[in-house]
Formats: sequence, C-alpha cells, structure tokens
Amino acid sequence: MAAMRMMVTGLAVLAASLIALAPAGRADDRVWRHGVTLGDEMKYPEGFARFDYVNPDAPKGGTLRLSSDGTFDSFNATLARGEVAVGVGMVFDTLLKASGDEVSTAYGLLAESLSYPDDVSEVTFRLRPEAKWADGEPVTPADVIFSFETLKEHNPLYGNYYRHVTEAVETGEREVTFRFDEKNNRELPQILGQFPIVPKHWWEGTGPDGRPRDISRTTLEPVMGSGPYRIASFSAGSTIRYELRDDYWGKDLPVNVGQNNFGVVTYTYFGDRDVEFEAFRAGNIDYWYENMAARWATGYDFPAMKDGRVLREEIENPFRATGVMQALVPNMRRGKFKDERVREALNYGFDFEELNRTIAFSAYKRVDSFFWGTELASSGLPEGREKEILEGLKDKVPERVFTTPYANPVGGDPQKSRENLRTALTLFREAGYELRGNRLVNAATGEPFVFEILLSSPTLERWAVPYAQNLRKIGVEARVRTVDPAQYTNRVRAFDYDVTWTVWAQTLHPGNEQSDYWGSVSVDRQGSKNYAGISDPAIDELIRMVTFAQTRAELVPAVHALDRVLLAHHYVMPLFYGNTARIAYSNALSHPAELPYYGTGFPDVWWSKAAAN
Repeated sequence: MAAMRMMVTGLAVLAASLIALAPAGRADDRVWRHGVTLGDEMKYPEGFARFDYVNPDAPKGGTLRLSSDGTFDSFNATLARGEVAVGVGMVFDTLLKASGDEVSTAYGLLAESLSYPDDVSEVTFRLRPEAKWADGEPVTPADVIFSFETLKEHNPLYGNYYRHVTEAVETGEREVTFRFDEKNNRELPQILGQFPIVPKHWWEGTGPDGRPRDISRTTLEPVMGSGPYRIASFSAGSTIRYELRDDYWGKDLPVNVGQNNFGVVTYTYFGDRDVEFEAFRAGNIDYWYENMAARWATGYDFPAMKDGRVLREEIENPFRATGVMQALVPNMRRGKFKDERVREALNYGFDFEELNRTIAFSAYKRVDSFFWGTELASSGLPEGREKEILEGLKDKVPERVFTTPYANPVGGDPQKSRENLRTALTLFREAGYELRGNRLVNAATGEPFVFEILLSSPTLERWAVPYAQNLRKIGVEARVRTVDPAQYTNRVRAFDYDVTWTVWAQTLHPGNEQSDYWGSVSVDRQGSKNYAGISDPAIDELIRMVTFAQTRAELVPAVHALDRVLLAHHYVMPLFYGNTARIAYSNALSHPAELPYYGTGFPDVWWSKAAAN
C-alpha cells in the first residue's frame, strides 16, 4: 500500500508538473506558424529558401567603414540610459526577423515557429535546437524570459510597449509562452519577436575584472550575443570594430541567406556633422545618408564624385510604408503651452515656404499629418466609418474635426507672412497675452512669453533660427539652444525642454506604440515618446480602436480619426520632409539590382566588391 501510495503521489506530481508547463487553453492540435503578419497573408511559404531581394551568391568579406555623430558609453542595449554604441544590434538575434518586401511581416530567426490561439490571449515561441551563443551554449527559454523581464524593468519604452504582457514562462524544453491581460491584440505576437535576446548565464557571471556583471548598469565590456557579429575592438566614445563570426549558428537560415556579408564593420564617431561629411568626401567613410537638401544640391562636386569613386541615388523605397511627422513639439508639461491657441499661434510663426525656397532649394514638402505620406493620413472632412467613430466621441473631441479640414498656414511672401503673424497675435490675445512695447507678455502677470528650442544638431539651426527671428516680430522670444547628443538624450528622456525638434515614424499597421507616443499612460513616464505631454480620454479611446482593429477596413478609419484629433489640438508645429532617401556611397560597395521594396537593405544585403576577388 505504501508503494502504491508513492506511485500515485508520483503520478500526481508528474501530472501537476505537466499541467503547469501547459499554457492556458493550449490544445495538442495547436497551429504552429513559421512567421506572422498583420496583413492578409505572408508572401513566403513554409520552407522558403531565401528572401527574393537578396543576392544568395553575395561574397562574404571586406570592410565597411561607417560613421555616427556624438559618442557612446555603453554596449548594454537593454537600458534606457547612457549612449548605446551604434551597431551593437548586430551582436544579438531576435526571435523573429522582418521581411523587407512585406508590411508588418516577420519570420522565424531564433524561433523556428510560433503558435497562438484565435483570441490571441497568449503566444508560444519554439526555439531552434541549433541556436547558440558565441560561447557555444544553447539559447534557452530562460534567456528569452531574462531578456524580456530585464527590458520591461529597465527600459520605459519596452515597459509600455509590452505592458499587456503579464508574464513569460517556460512551457517546454525549447518553448516560452507570453500571456496577455487582454485578448485580440493582433500585434502582440509579432512585436514580441522584436526585442534583443541576451545571454542570462553571461550577465549573471563575472567580468574580466572578477566582479559580477550587472545588466541594470551601462558597460563598456564587449557584450556577448548569438548574432552574426562580435565586438572585436573599440576606443571608448570614438571607434568600434565589429567582425563577422565564422561560427555564427544562423548563417544558413532562409532569413539570413545573402545577408550579413561584410567581414568587418567599423564605426567612427564625429562631434560635428560637417566634419563627418568631409571624412566621407575624403574617402574615409563608405556610406552617407544625406539629410540636407542644400548639400545634396550643391555639395557633391568633389573629385571622388566626378570620377565615379562615389555613387549616389535617390530611392523612395523606405517611404512606401512609412508615415512621418517631423515637428517642433511644445512641452505641455510647461504651463504656457497648455492653451491650444498658444500652440496654434506658434505654428503661424513658421514660414515654411520662404525657408524651403531660400535654404532647401524647394526640396521639401510640408507635413500635414501624423501619418504623412501614407493612406493612413486624414484629409478633407470625415466621412463614413471615420465620421461614425468621431461622432461616438463628439463631446470629447474639438468641434472643428467635423467642420474644418486641417491645414498649415501658408507663407512665402511678405504679405502672407504679415497676415500669419497678425493671426498669431490674435490667438495669443485670446489666450490672455498682449503686446507691451515690443514684448508679448501675460496680460495678468506681465511675464514675457519666452521659451527655449532644444536641438540635437547644429544642422537644424538653419531652420530654427529664422523661425525664432520671425517670432520676435510679434514680441515672442525664442532662444535656440543646441547641445551635445548625450545631454540632448538625457534632457529629452526627462522631458526637460520647452520645445524640441523630433520625428515620429509610423508603419502601415500602427498599434501598441501609439500609447507610447500620445497616450495618457506614457505622459509621466520618463523615456517615453510622448514628447508633447498628451493626456486626453478621446485620444486614449482612439488608440484602443487602432490597437484592436481586426481588419484593414477597421484600422484605416480609426487611424484617420486619431490623426484628425491629434491635428485639431495643435499639439505640434508640423515641419517638413522629403519622400526619397538620398544616399551616396563608395563604388567599392554593391547591392542587389532590386532593393527591398520597403527599404534600402543597407547594410544587411549589400556587399564588398573586394570580397569577390
């Protein structure tokens, strides 16, 4: 009897253990997927050989010399502190890898497959048995859980992005399951495939100095990963050298064929963008992404350009699936910017047409949507389903969303500029300000209207300084201040600015990130991208509609409505953007004849011509 009781007890324990390992609602007939998409279907079937846009015969080797501005003081990519070294993402793999010729679609990298129920209440990733860290140890569910929990704890961006993921648990020898506190959030399985997976055993070990490592702190010890490159050498804050690993476990995976081709990738840091460009002109840097229209028009007459050693292209690929809002952003955590009329008045002081003509060779277009350049941008007056959505929030949104299409002020000549400034003064007066002499002051307190525009680069001053000078005509004192990248990063993370210049980039499938951009949950969380300080119940509701849209037909009108309400509140002063990527590069580099439809593919699918010799 005692033996029988022991047998029964053992079976009970075993059964309980198996139950504990099984995620809620999991059935034996689960559907395992080789990838995931927010669209209608995936382009590449199970067992596909490679992405269509790569050159499977691309040679491996050669050196790619790149540059960055600013400095770095950490290789710890999990933190929202310090200046993380550019390129360190090449050291790590993720669970999934995005396709460059599909929208919001990714396929298995560390994970060979994933499974989730119809109600999307959880997702399980099954790791590849061959996945290894650089030291030969296998990548395990414990590593995935450790990485996820670290990111949520120490990085506000990820903390918000994954706030609906309640737990990550090991549910099999190679399986990890993420459980959610809500259902039907279709984006969660995909975005859980995006974060870098770091080695738990390495971070819990000791460094060369004999001291325990601490993943909650910055570090300049070269970190270990499971990705295609390793940190070979560096000079703190100045240069980094990455080398391709011959023993990279995933080099023959379909998602990696024809990619990670350079044998060495180096980065050199510069404190000045103009000096950085001179290094490119001199042949010390191999690739340049041009962000100044004036330089693109007049600055490429140097010898290497003329004799063909440097090539340049304008390509629209990266913008086919990217909506952009570039703007000057007033921080509503500062009392003077809480009044919508003040924020609208500041927009009337920006004469885009004049500046575009005089300093940018008319190369840019004015941004008039938070999803500019895509089908998600609102226009005209709301109709159909979008109108129904807004009518359901009628008491919570500005009346003008139903009556007045959003439009930026138009300048370009002295008369229009004067009219715009008169309109700005009228709005300021309605908000309680008046001109006393040549200064705009608060009519009740006499406090002058003064603010600082915080910039990260001197190249932006050519736009910000004329804007400040124009505002001075109506008594507004705007002081332009450019700080070094490290100081800029710290100040923006802490919302320590009056007005700053920033860019939000959007995909064609916006979702959970919207709450980090303008949701109430992110307004007080340092490190979020809610730079304006938005906290509005109607916008929160619209974000939920966007996040939980089950079809494209539901998503598009919900995004239109969100866009329209954001614009109506005048949270930002929209600036400008181009719709092509301007790139210049050494003729020692080569790329496939057809680049990825939604990107440049750089540097992933490019290669060195020298490596072919």
